[in-house]
Amino acid sequence: MNNQINSEEVIYQVYPKSFLDTNQDGIGDLKGVIQKLDYIQELGVTTIWLNPIFSSPHVDNGYDVSDYYTIDPQYGNMELVEILIEEAHKRGLKILFDLVLNHTSSKHKWFQEALKGPDNPYRNYYIWKEEEEKGKLPNNWKSFFGGSVWEKESETGDYYFHLFDKEMPDLNWQNESVRKEMIKIAKFWLGKGIDGYRLDAFIHMEKEPGYPDARYADPDQLISAEDFFANLPQVDDYLREFSASIREVYPDAYLLGEAASADPERAVKYTFPKGEACDSIVSFKYFPMDTTKKDDRFPLENQEGKLNVIAFKQVMDEWQRKVGEVSEMTLYLNNHDMQRVVSRLGDPAEFREESAKTLATTMYLQRGVPVLLNGEEIGMKNLELKRWENTRIERIHEVYATLLDRGVTKEEAQTYLGSISINASRGAMQWSDQNYAGFSTIEPWSGVNQEAAYNVAAQETDTASILTFYKQLIQLKKTALFTHGSYEMLISKSPIMAYRRQFEKEQAIVVSNLSGEPQESLLDLTNFKDQDSTLSVGNYTYNNGKIVLSPYASLVIKSDYKGS
Repeated sequence: MNNQINSEEVIYQVYPKSFLDTNQDGIGDLKGVIQKLDYIQELGVTTIWLNPIFSSPHVDNGYDVSDYYTIDPQYGNMELVEILIEEAHKRGLKILFDLVLNHTSSKHKWFQEALKGPDNPYRNYYIWKEEEEKGKLPNNWKSFFGGSVWEKESETGDYYFHLFDKEMPDLNWQNESVRKEMIKIAKFWLGKGIDGYRLDAFIHMEKEPGYPDARYADPDQLISAEDFFANLPQVDDYLREFSASIREVYPDAYLLGEAASADPERAVKYTFPKGEACDSIVSFKYFPMDTTKKDDRFPLENQEGKLNVIAFKQVMDEWQRKVGEVSEMTLYLNNHDMQRVVSRLGDPAEFREESAKTLATTMYLQRGVPVLLNGEEIGMKNLELKRWENTRIERIHEVYATLLDRGVTKEEAQTYLGSISINASRGAMQWSDQNYAGFSTIEPWSGVNQEAAYNVAAQETDTASILTFYKQLIQLKKTALFTHGSYEMLISKSPIMAYRRQFEKEQAIVVSNLSGEPQESLLDLTNFKDQDSTLSVGNYTYNNGKIVLSPYASLVIKSDYKGS
């Protein structure tokens, strides 16, 4: 098969731990993915991205890798991986593995060797600082998981560096041996037949030389000094060396980079020219939120509010102009690190069906490669929190008690805590309305929402379901107009968003109401006829060239292109 991924691809993210449990231990596994390959194929996607399945202590759900060459027993073994690759390819599906470049588990043999002392050859695989003053940290940088980025190692008294958990030490990418090891790992799995990688946290591979204090921090305070350890110039060199080395042997290998804090200019550097670095990157900068309607009963710092449509249109226009014109954009609505789209950007209570469909229409028919999160296609909402552990919410019992004291109901408090939990989007896949949503015969590791209408079995035979709509949308996306066509944002009054796609003698206008109130588009659609509507959500009325869209309604209008 032709492995090359391009603008005609649609990527489906599978969170293996929450996808399907076949051995009834409450944890999803590779057999579950294999069992559902026909379902994935029928959805219309072309590529599967698997979150990490390598051996791990699971301090961070597999992103702390202890052995890159073995499969974690809770998921399966090498034989199952080989079957998965073979069966996926039989169905025309490609496979991307998640590759953690920035750090390893502290249980990895490299770090275990490094702990033996400064003279060990693996010591320089990681980042170390001697203690210069008793009890004083090397600098004031704060870890993403809280506390300092520095942890004192008991035997020598030296500090090692970790941007994430203290059990996830950062690799020293200045060490050529580290770079060669990661290239060797990448080639190993490509040799097994996978088609590429999602590169986790690659933007952190370089840190500011000398590890200086962030001078803008208050005295004796730790601060998230991301400008000292993200998107630094040396990252480009490491990335291009990695890309060139693996593509020398596997020229069609696809690299999807996680670049959470990248702006459009940085995204271009990571993706252009084509084939020299990443093919596309995921930035978390797409969704500016409207924070004007905060609820003072809840902690302000954790409230996102709703989508700021004016700012969102500006962001999309900028990315399309600066990135879409020169390289491949990634189009996504949610992933394992953020809330479910219908909960975060839509309306799960009153307009769940409409908002799920219209948000997908708005995002995925733009120019770029869609990346869907499993369960999104059936309108899964944030996990309803029924247990306190594994949420990564500091002092969760205290927060819960405080919310109740402020007049928040138990249901509201649980919904809020579920939304800020690390597992908000990691609830078990909802396959049916059976016990535990058909995911397992025992309670899933994460918990599960059990809903009569929002599961695969209920939606597969319903022609009006979100799942049926996603299948139609994906087929439309894969046509030449929406894979190769030009992109032009159209002036419209927010919360309406509209854009035009044009390819050869065909054009389409996509117009969406991103609100819970009826809205007039104000677009001049004088020549519009009902038969021009290719795909629609909700209701619309048409008067004198103006269309009024019902809440969270959208419309795709196709016609011949009459321009010059």
